[in-house]
Amino acid sequence: MTTSIFSVISGAEDFHFEGSNIGILLCHGFVGTPQSMRFLGEGFSKAGFTVRAPRLKGHGTHYKDLELATFTDWIKQLEDNYIDLKKQCDEVYIVGQSMGGLLSLLVASRFQDVTGIITINVALEVPGYAQYKNKNIPRYLEEGAPDIKDQSIFEITYPKVPLHAIKQLLSLIDYTTDKLPAINSPLLLFHSTVDNVVPPKSTNYVYDNVSSIQKDIIELKNSYHVASMDYDHPKIISDTISFISEVSTKEEITSFIS
Repeated sequence: MTTSIFSVISGAEDFHFEGSNIGILLCHGFVGTPQSMRFLGEGFSKAGFTVRAPRLKGHGTHYKDLELATFTDWIKQLEDNYIDLKKQCDEVYIVGQSMGGLLSLLVASRFQDVTGIITINVALEVPGYAQYKNKNIPRYLEEGAPDIKDQSIFEITYPKVPLHAIKQLLSLIDYTTDKLPAINSPLLLFHSTVDNVVPPKSTNYVYDNVSSIQKDIIELKNSYHVASMDYDHPKIISDTISFISEVSTKEEITSFIS
């Protein structure tokens, strides 16, 4: 197995906060890092939950590392983290942003005991990348600035992205689309009314094609694509905790929302 020669960027490390026996697993998006989920993680930790945010393979080091990763690597990573967190917690909720939303849904399609899924601007379609599905060049593409409305926020990302990685994302989208009917977990879907990366119909498609009985869509009116770092991140925290309080069978959840 080929390993990275690059160090993890400072601030991009995975993180874990100990808390109650209700766990929240956070999953960042494509070319992102756990840093993009830290606002949420700290908010959930403050509310008393156990929180974990892994760094996906190829992310948070150097863009060349993304050439070493496949979408199956990312799936296995999140599944392994779910299994580990489930050993520690009675209930586990998975919060995934963009590509992380896809991975969260896939874990729920395989493990029927996932207590709940929360997606943020789930990337079931990325129009800016679609044209590269059948191309073999260029090897690297320039990556634009993160889509965040709050200009005071800095997200750790890459300046370039390998074509290989884009193709992995597109394959992951196709794979996830086929698995949606297998999802029965309660589902909360956040989507930004203005998202310059993923169209709103991506969230609507997930809503319409999962088998979940309990499901809801919440609009974020003051954030762009990376909503976990944007103006609406406090709303994501509070609405997610409310969702968990509706789904959870644990008595201690009442203390989290008091």
